[in-house]
Amino acid sequence: MVIKNKVALVLGAVKGIGKGIGLALAKKDARLVLVRHDWEDAFAQMEADFSATKAEHHIITADLRKVDQIKQVADFIRDRYGRLDILINNIERGGWPVVHGSYVEKQWDLEMETTLKAKRWVFDAVFSLLQKSDDAVVINLSSVAAITGRSGPAALVFNDAYAAANRGVQTFTETWARMGAPNVRVNEIMLGLFETRHAQGTRGWAQALAPAEKKALVDHTLAGRTGTVADVVKACLFMIEDAPYMTGSVLRLDGGFVLAGEKVPPMPGGILSL
Repeated sequence: MVIKNKVALVLGAVKGIGKGIGLALAKKDARLVLVRHDWEDAFAQMEADFSATKAEHHIITADLRKVDQIKQVADFIRDRYGRLDILINNIERGGWPVVHGSYVEKQWDLEMETTLKAKRWVFDAVFSLLQKSDDAVVINLSSVAAITGRSGPAALVFNDAYAAANRGVQTFTETWARMGAPNVRVNEIMLGLFETRHAQGTRGWAQALAPAEKKALVDHTLAGRTGTVADVVKACLFMIEDAPYMTGSVLRLDGGFVLAGEKVPPMPGGILSL
């Protein structure tokens, strides 16, 4: 796909990964619809940064946990452009056990509503618009919490509902790929520990984790570091621009976090010789 003049909807674009992806698309002259909800202290900087790109963009403040507000976003795209070419389905509420403490029903509901429910209803609302594109791309952002659950070093950063919700995202990815074929490609990027998302730039990393706990998380990552927004942007652009045969796939972008829990021992000498 050539991104220039494509219509892109980017969720969670106020800061961090969503904003990074949105700015990358702006640099390639996409026409952007950017959704934000919380982090009001970052609204002004978001507006300034996207205005500086000179790209066509519209910023909508909406609570995507509410289906009627999702419909308003979809209606805006329908009235303005009549189609949607790119959906960056980047909405979640990461549950830090070390931040939120004791697990309560309210925390469960919040994570299910953002990480799982909102993704589903956003796709439902814009699917007909994606079908009007000759070549549409959906990217679901998820987490390796779907694999690790609340275990090992990951128990510091992932709680039960967050893990369960992220496991559900893969089901969406596969179902939507079937629904959208052949002109709507749907893929997923499953993230490990990233700046602004479970690592640097988050309250949990800055305030709740001890230095030894941070080290344990990094040491558990084969790449020896946490991920950057630029890492995610590169993966997204690859899926959009250079992967026309990829759909229904999950790309695990975690620096080897999932694999690092198992050691590879030396090959045994064996009892037979050739």
